[in-house]
Amino acid sequence: MADRTLRVGIIGLGFMGRTHVRAYMAAAADGLPCEVVACCATRPDDWKELISGSSSIAGNIAQAGSESATLDPARVRFMTDWRDIARDPAIDLVSVCTPTDTHAQIAIETLRAGKHTLVEKPVALSSAKARELADAARDAARNNTLCMPAHCMRFWSGWDWLKDRVEDRSLGSLRALTLQRMGSRPGWSREYYNDPARCGGALFDLHIHDADIVLWLLGAPDSVSSAGHVDHIVTRYRYDAPDAPAIVVAEGAWVADGFPFRMRYTAEFENAVADWDLARPEPLELSRDRETRSLALPPVPGYDGEIRHFVSHVASHPGAPGTPPLRVTPDDAVRVCRLLELELESARTGRPVHVVLRP
Repeated sequence: MADRTLRVGIIGLGFMGRTHVRAYMAAAADGLPCEVVACCATRPDDWKELISGSSSIAGNIAQAGSESATLDPARVRFMTDWRDIARDPAIDLVSVCTPTDTHAQIAIETLRAGKHTLVEKPVALSSAKARELADAARDAARNNTLCMPAHCMRFWSGWDWLKDRVEDRSLGSLRALTLQRMGSRPGWSREYYNDPARCGGALFDLHIHDADIVLWLLGAPDSVSSAGHVDHIVTRYRYDAPDAPAIVVAEGAWVADGFPFRMRYTAEFENAVADWDLARPEPLELSRDRETRSLALPPVPGYDGEIRHFVSHVASHPGAPGTPPLRVTPDDAVRVCRLLELELESARTGRPVHVVLRP
């Protein structure tokens, strides 16, 4: 990539699209070489709100970047057809933030058009469709065009800390891990979120984060035992290796309106217990030697982290010898989609399901 500012196009200006806009703006303010130059949405009101700095959409957790960030219409073009962004030679990098059932199709086309592509999770609602995107990403990589799924929890402060502790074993080996992610069904786009065929339910929209974290931390389990349905699922991931954690459990759910969003993990190591809870001012606590203390973490949400990671990789001449790998790959997205399919199979049959994930 040339040593210049990356020109960014955002496709989709719902909650997540606006989150990406703010994250790119925050990254640029901190000196990263990126600038949002085009946005695509079917609703003119989305554009008007971004220009004015107002928002009729509120999410479960704080959006990335400044809440008061506004776009300058003299510097940013507004489009209503995502194909115009894919065809525009003045755009280098694209964020795909449209409804889930359109992610793969749009991302495949932007990659074929030579755009580095950050695609929101889940990249698809089936592992077969996710594999189509992974194949397109592999083809694009031959021309040094990058694709990254936006699995934001791999970049979230305290969750990347957990990854480091599992790998360095500074607290001893991991014995047990429980993860929970619950909240009200999103209050915007009710028709869309009430249709599992389009959004995948809480299984694909919410629980996918923790299933991905399990794969990131521990690799593929030997089997899964699940209970529930697409909007509320509890899964035990079983690992048969002698040194594997005895308990790995994750719960994801959309529950009654008004229920406060809950995101947490508890990790029991040989010599300590780490507990991360979004509801606390200092989310991460470590209990060790009869003492519990809060650990200071960088105040960077995963949205910011994933976008800074992707921009940095694109700006650092992708494909050059010695370039480090992306933290998330399209193959990772295929694997987590397949894992969710197996979890749903277990929940429907009431039986454990053996796990085989393609590399």
